[in-house]
Amino acid sequence: MELESKLREPDQEPVTTGGPYPWGHFTQMKGQEPRVIVKAYGSTIVDAAGKEYIDGLAGLFLVNVGHGRKEIHEAIARQLEELEYYSLFMGFSNPPAIKLAQKLAEITPPGLNHSFFVNGGSEAVDTAFKIARQFHLREGKRRYKVISRRRAYHGVTMGALSANGVTPIRTPFEPLVPGFSHVSPPYCYRCEFGLSYPACDLQCAKAVEQEIVAQGPDTIAAFIAEPVIGSAGCIPPPPEYFPLVRQICDRHGVLLILDEVICGFGRTGKLFASEHWNVVPDLMTVAKGLGSGYVPIGATIAKNEVYEQFLGDDSATFSHGITFGGHPVACAAALANVEIILREKLAERAAEMGRYLMDGLKQLEKHPIVGEIRGLGMLIGIELVADRQTKRQFPPSARVGQQISAVAWEMGLMVRNNWDIMQLSPPLVLTKEEADRVVDILDRSFAQVQAKLGLS
Repeated sequence: MELESKLREPDQEPVTTGGPYPWGHFTQMKGQEPRVIVKAYGSTIVDAAGKEYIDGLAGLFLVNVGHGRKEIHEAIARQLEELEYYSLFMGFSNPPAIKLAQKLAEITPPGLNHSFFVNGGSEAVDTAFKIARQFHLREGKRRYKVISRRRAYHGVTMGALSANGVTPIRTPFEPLVPGFSHVSPPYCYRCEFGLSYPACDLQCAKAVEQEIVAQGPDTIAAFIAEPVIGSAGCIPPPPEYFPLVRQICDRHGVLLILDEVICGFGRTGKLFASEHWNVVPDLMTVAKGLGSGYVPIGATIAKNEVYEQFLGDDSATFSHGITFGGHPVACAAALANVEIILREKLAERAAEMGRYLMDGLKQLEKHPIVGEIRGLGMLIGIELVADRQTKRQFPPSARVGQQISAVAWEMGLMVRNNWDIMQLSPPLVLTKEEADRVVDILDRSFAQVQAKLGLS
């Protein structure tokens, strides 16, 4: 193919040595040639050399319906023929945005009926913070602080970054937005209190109330949390955690924001992860699975009680807007994507295939570097340890997870490593045969790296 020949010309410099090439995201560019993906279908991606790989990360936790769905391509093309763009500013709207808002009101947990459209997860989170602050101001209260959790990932815009609980991501950009604090996550494998579930009495949830009281309840606007901690470890909470957090927020008049950017639209085996615990947030952020990556789109979805505070004269207007929010082409793509998820029952499929994949991955426990295999639905993490009994971690310089992901890539699997936690979130259309291949490749990759480390 023409692209491949251009990339492989012997006299061509590596694409990272200079020139107008894309600056990789979260990527050290020096001395690294990008792995160029040129096409994809189902759960498979194809590089510029024509080699195929199982997409074990679904792009970036998001191609829920799989690659190459013609229904979405056709919906995009039809919309481009009708209307390529019009904004939602100044009282305008467009049919796909209206239809998508109506569809989301139908399928989200009860009362979440009002969607504010944006381009992605970071913008959705920042929008949620703005809604929370102005909501309380409309009630005559100056509540502006937000409580998050350590290990949380909520995005990279300055507001979302301030809520992040991942220190290496925050540090380079400090000082951040004031008014954010962090509490212990429900990370049972490495409990910050040194306790074990269920004898712990959910100290991680009670820590939310302790922080509210310590900061002053009349200053707290919201508590934000991922239903399952995603990119920082694929960590599901104990089942009682979110019901207790909901009670705590209600007791102190604090809005509960659930960040379903990764978890939403079937990823965890329910259409929305909050449904696992029958908890309805005041605000929900969505993005990745909303459009499955075909076109950038996200949304902040508000309960009726929150939305109604913004109805009235001009002083009640929500003072916020995104140029491309509610883009008709993006909304048309998202509508087609959501219809596929519903029609093909991909949430139910994620529950079934998640169990199948998890059962297969259990055989990896024979490797001494496997500390814990955990997850919910098709969101799975494998935590690596230098000592299983003490849970001692490898030094970062050992780069064990990076070595495993590199070997897996050579064997035909895209799997992500973050802080020696291997992460899997394949498309929800993954087949059993593909799941078996995922397990086999990881098994061989673990064995190869362990042999290199002298741990076999």
